[in-house]
Amino acid sequence: MKLSQLAKALQVRIENGSPSIEIRGVAGIEEAGEGQITFVANPKYAAAARTTHASAVIVSEDFPAIPAAMLRSRNPYLTFAQSIELFYQPPPYAPGIHPTAVIHASAKIGANSHIGPYVAVDRDVIIGGHATLLAHVVIYAGARIGKNFLAHAHSVVREHCRLGDNVILQNGAIVGADGFGFAKDNDGQWHKIVQSGPAVLGDNVEVQANACIDRASVGETRIADGAKIDNLVQVGHGSSVGENTLLCSQAGLAGSTEVGKNVILAGQVGVAGHCKIGDGVIATAQTGIPNDVPAGAVVSGYPAIDNKLWLRCSAAFHRLPELMKAMRTRGKTTAD
Repeated sequence: MKLSQLAKALQVRIENGSPSIEIRGVAGIEEAGEGQITFVANPKYAAAARTTHASAVIVSEDFPAIPAAMLRSRNPYLTFAQSIELFYQPPPYAPGIHPTAVIHASAKIGANSHIGPYVAVDRDVIIGGHATLLAHVVIYAGARIGKNFLAHAHSVVREHCRLGDNVILQNGAIVGADGFGFAKDNDGQWHKIVQSGPAVLGDNVEVQANACIDRASVGETRIADGAKIDNLVQVGHGSSVGENTLLCSQAGLAGSTEVGKNVILAGQVGVAGHCKIGDGVIATAQTGIPNDVPAGAVVSGYPAIDNKLWLRCSAAFHRLPELMKAMRTRGKTTAD
C-alpha cells in the first residue's frame, strides 16, 4: 500500500517523505530495504535509523529527523506491531470438523468453529463460537471455554478447567495438568495428593509453547484477564496471576504464589511458594524471589534485592579478589 494509506490506517502522520511511496512489507531496522517499513523504539538503534535502507521508519514524536521518510507515533513499538497485522495474513481455517476428529456426543461447540485433524473433545465440554482447534488438540471432560478460542497443535485443556473469551494456546501448552503435590506416608513413601481444583483463565490470555499451568489440589489456579505466559513457564498449583502480567520464558511459580497485576517477571525468574508479588513489580532475568515483594518494586539477584543495590553489588563483584588482597595487606601492615 502507499505510505499515505499506511499512515491513515495506523493513525500516524508522515514527515519527510512522499505519501506515494509504495510499502510492500515490514522488517527489522538492520535488514529492511526499499519498499519496507521499520521502526525505532530503543534509543540504541538511533544510529541505525540514519543509515537504514528502509523506505520509511516509524519513530516517536520527538525523534530527530533522519533521511528516510518518517511516521511519527506516540507509541512506535505498538504502531509497528499494528503494521505487521496489515501485511501478514495468518492461514485461514474454514469452519468445519475434520473426519478424523473425535467429539463426544454431549460436547457443545459454537458456530463457525474449525476442528482440525485428530482433535479429541470429551464429554460435557462447552466451547464458544468461532473456535479454532488445530491438529491433535485435546479437551478433557467438563471443560468450559469461551468464544474465539485458538488452540494450536498438541495443546491440552484438562478436565473441568475454565477459559474465557479470546484465549490463545500455543503449541504444547498445557492448562490444568496435575500440580506437584505429594505427602510422605509413615513408611517413607510419597503419597500423591489428588489435584481436584481446576485452572481458570480469564479473557484475552495467551499461553505460549510448552508452558504449564497446573491445577490446584483444592481451590483454583487463576490467570486473570490479559495475562501473557511465555514459553516454558511453570505456574504452580493454586497460584494466581493478576491482570496484564507478563511471565517471561522459563519463569517458575511454586505453589500458592500470588502475583499482582501489571507485573513483569523476566526470563528464568523463580518464585518460592506462598509468596506475594505486589502490583507493578519488575523482576529482572534470573532473579530468585524467596519472600514477598511490595508493589512497584524493581528487584534483581538471589535472594532478590533492590535493583539499584544489585547493580552496585554486581559492579563490585569482579573486584572482590583485589579488595580481599588489599585488606590482607592492610591487616599485615597494621599488625607490624
